[in-house]
Amino acid sequence: MRFADVINQEIVKKHLREMLSENRLSHALFFLARDGAGGLPLARAFAQFLVCEKSNPAAVKSAGPSLFGDEPELAAQTDSCGVCAACVKASQLIHPDIHFTFPVISSKPGTPPLSADFITQFRAWAVSNPYANSYEWLQFISAENKQGNITAKECEVILHNMSMKSFESTYKVQIIWMPEALGKEGNKLLKIIEEPPPHTVFILVAENEELVLPTILSRVQLIKIPPLTKEDITTALVERESLPETTAKKIAGMSDGSYLEALQIIQHQDDDWDAMLKEWMNSIVRTGPAAQVKVIEEIAKIGREKQKQLLRYFIQILQHALHISILGSNRVSEKESENVHDFAGKLQRFLNTQQLEAIVHELDKTSYYIERNAHAKVTFHALTIKLYHIISDKSLILVK
Repeated sequence: MRFADVINQEIVKKHLREMLSENRLSHALFFLARDGAGGLPLARAFAQFLVCEKSNPAAVKSAGPSLFGDEPELAAQTDSCGVCAACVKASQLIHPDIHFTFPVISSKPGTPPLSADFITQFRAWAVSNPYANSYEWLQFISAENKQGNITAKECEVILHNMSMKSFESTYKVQIIWMPEALGKEGNKLLKIIEEPPPHTVFILVAENEELVLPTILSRVQLIKIPPLTKEDITTALVERESLPETTAKKIAGMSDGSYLEALQIIQHQDDDWDAMLKEWMNSIVRTGPAAQVKVIEEIAKIGREKQKQLLRYFIQILQHALHISILGSNRVSEKESENVHDFAGKLQRFLNTQQLEAIVHELDKTSYYIERNAHAKVTFHALTIKLYHIISDKSLILVK
């Protein structure tokens, strides 16, 4: 993967190139990015840039001094070439000097899980789904409800690989995707992360800094990767998914800075969220507990990704209602679809700004819990109770 294949993040790309060109590249980088923002794609692109024979000639093992004097100085490159032997191998995740560690499950009962057991599947999956997240990866390997881990045995493999000499490139790169899956066993890596062999680069790609061992965090250089802008996602959807610009803009507005969210919205764009939301809201403000249980059971059956889309769609409606409250209907009516605008208008008439903001806050928290495999029925029951108290006057009527 080249930098050009990564959606925007030009500031981060520039920073990485400058660290290398100015000879101040840290031996341990910590990429912090929400899912769908490009953490793993950036790690792959930078690793390829490090081993590329044309963009980084110093990466190629020298066969000795030239018989004809000094080599000519090459112009600085801003991306890997994508065509040299090193780039071809790196793009397919088979370069012998770029190693990958990621959460996995046991392939055989009683044996510790190792990334090497799943490397063939990971290569195919990561190349086809560069912006996917760890949940989708674990579903791809049929983990179901099992938790992916990076074990002590995996740490020993990392120590072994990084202690060996590189095969083809001057650089050796170890990418650890989702170091949140490292338990206390991660302390085995502290010494090599702090004092690695020459030309060894660790790239840790995480989504939640708080779940990573503090002892590891203290030994890495943090690089925060911001969420994508609506314009970034719109352009990517038009160019990569061949969507009309108007459709791409609407989806980008719902994606919350994540290209993965945008792709999932496309996948579920035919789902009738309006009907489910109206049934849910009416059960809260009109029809009572029995109706609430019924709709919550319906929501629990649709699966995690659709639950996230439902919440994201609801948040979009509420944010539009807030815009109407602040700016007036005439100034925002063309920014969303007719369904969203009508629904938001009804909400805005019966809920004040504080109530709208409170509901958005609760929906955001619920989306976070669902992302982390919280029990759907329990989570949506709790959310329903909170929404009932926020809309305590029962004046909200969405369906005649």
